[in-house]
Amino acid sequence: MNGKISTISKVLIPGRVQNYWRRQGAVKYFFVFLFGIFSYQTTSISQSNVIGLSIQDRAYHQATSLETKIAQRGDILDRNGHILASNLLLKRLNLDPTLIQVEFIPKLARVLDMKVQTLSKLLASKRKIGSRYLIIKKNITLTDPIINKLKQLKLMRISVCTRKKMANKLSFIERTLNTLNLQKTKTTYALIKQCKKARIAGVALQQDTKRYYPKSASLAPLLGRVNANKKGTSGIEGEFENSLAGHDGQSLTNFKVNINEAYFNSKTITQRQQGQNIVLTIDADIQYHAYETIKKSVRKHEADSGSAIILAPNGEVLAMVNYPADNPNDNSTYNAEHYRNRVLSDKVEPGSTMKPFTMLLALDKNQITATEDELIDVSKRIGHIKPDGKYKQMTIKKILQKSHNLGTVNVSERLKPEAMYNTWNKLGFGHQLGLIPSIENSGSLRHFSSWALSDKRTLSFGHGPMETNLAQLARAYLVFANEGAIPPLKLVKNTSTYEDTIQVFNKQSIIKIARLLSAVTSNQGSGYRAQIKGYNVAGKTGTAEMVVNGSYNKKGAKRTFFTGFVPVKKPKYIMAVRLDYPKKCYTSWNPNLRSKCEGSNSAAMVFKEAMGHILSNDASIKLSMEN
Repeated sequence: MNGKISTISKVLIPGRVQNYWRRQGAVKYFFVFLFGIFSYQTTSISQSNVIGLSIQDRAYHQATSLETKIAQRGDILDRNGHILASNLLLKRLNLDPTLIQVEFIPKLARVLDMKVQTLSKLLASKRKIGSRYLIIKKNITLTDPIINKLKQLKLMRISVCTRKKMANKLSFIERTLNTLNLQKTKTTYALIKQCKKARIAGVALQQDTKRYYPKSASLAPLLGRVNANKKGTSGIEGEFENSLAGHDGQSLTNFKVNINEAYFNSKTITQRQQGQNIVLTIDADIQYHAYETIKKSVRKHEADSGSAIILAPNGEVLAMVNYPADNPNDNSTYNAEHYRNRVLSDKVEPGSTMKPFTMLLALDKNQITATEDELIDVSKRIGHIKPDGKYKQMTIKKILQKSHNLGTVNVSERLKPEAMYNTWNKLGFGHQLGLIPSIENSGSLRHFSSWALSDKRTLSFGHGPMETNLAQLARAYLVFANEGAIPPLKLVKNTSTYEDTIQVFNKQSIIKIARLLSAVTSNQGSGYRAQIKGYNVAGKTGTAEMVVNGSYNKKGAKRTFFTGFVPVKKPKYIMAVRLDYPKKCYTSWNPNLRSKCEGSNSAAMVFKEAMGHILSNDASIKLSMEN
């Protein structure tokens, strides 16, 4: 028996061992085969190019990011540091329609104060076109309750089910009917795959800014505004866009690997430069009083528009006012005319506001004495200027008081055209002021060589071969605050002007004509409505027919002016006012009795009210008046 077993073992064991080694070899060969495939794939992948890049290069680029650092726009400030334009830090709510779960839509709608159906349709329409960007709410202030509501919503966990579209198996007949549009059978159906607790996805509160103008419409035509791309389009915002906007910066971050360590390396490509602040010479309080008065006057007199400018003796612009004007914080409406800076952009004939300069030149040339015993003949016609029949002879004081054209022309007959041209040229007429060059109209002053005799005569009272903007007119009156010299105007602080102060008239002539201009605002003068109780005021009214369709309008379309200064000795404020086509004016003795509109009963009233508010808030003027 044992022999048999032994014999069987001898027979079987070698076979078993032999089969074992075969199986072992097969396993070895299989693993060698797998290793070979793996090695081949590793080598080929590492060396393959996808869109021109190897895997190593792709990995490098994926670990590399270019970041743009947005520059903050600079503020616009007034002379006292009050903010006129700044950036509000806000939030905006961005939704990703492809990520927001259907279960959260009702809750999100409540947070947004929207109807669920409205929000669902909006998200569905965006999802349909594959949009992942939907700004659902902008200009969210940091104190808006919606921010806390969103925080609470993001912490909430509710059951969210993921759905998968499955193909609907259709019969041949159903497919045929679908193709022929005879029947509509859904080709897919939604299968609920899994439900689990989750938080809302696809909701992001992002940083945002909005340009804010605290003084609203009062400064809109001067400051301008920024567009949807946050770039200045007009006024100071447009003129100083490069300075205010600054320059965005860029930094490159990539992944570095060396023998000892791996790290992210950040490199600045371009340095971010924050926008510069612009400080204006404007006084926000003076601007406010002037704007409110102009607005009130335009409405009261039913004028088309109104404008004014107030200067300091050194040429700094304290206020520049235009009406109508829009609130730049309201983006729902836009009217280009309401951002038009008429002070700088409109060229007009200034009318009788130019008569003081005719008298100053004649006094400097010793053609008049401007004394009480000097009489000017106004009984004879000169050119097309006829006598009015009221006066035979007039003093220079009376000519200015009554704004008498014939008396002024009589004086101008004693002056040479070249002398008048040179003087008007020195006063700055026909030259840009350099305040906001992109919108300024330099006006015009034709060379005297092209004048007819009538041009010299009409020039003496603000017509003929000249047109000016209101800022140029106001600047000319600076001679009364600078002993006959005229400085350049300045609107932006800490900037140098390229013009020098020019001596135009003699000091003694200035003193004498300034005193006569104070008579213009007396009860006997045309500017009596510019009187301010307790203060010495001087100035000149003006009225000019508007040019409509190339010719002077004879149906009442006029511009009315008043340019004045206070106090008469050592003036601190110079103001020029203009109203375009005022239609409703009244007599002084009867407020209900209509009268034709002139500078005396419209523009002069603006000067009185605006300057009255300004003076009452200026303690230094009160003190000087007492002394």
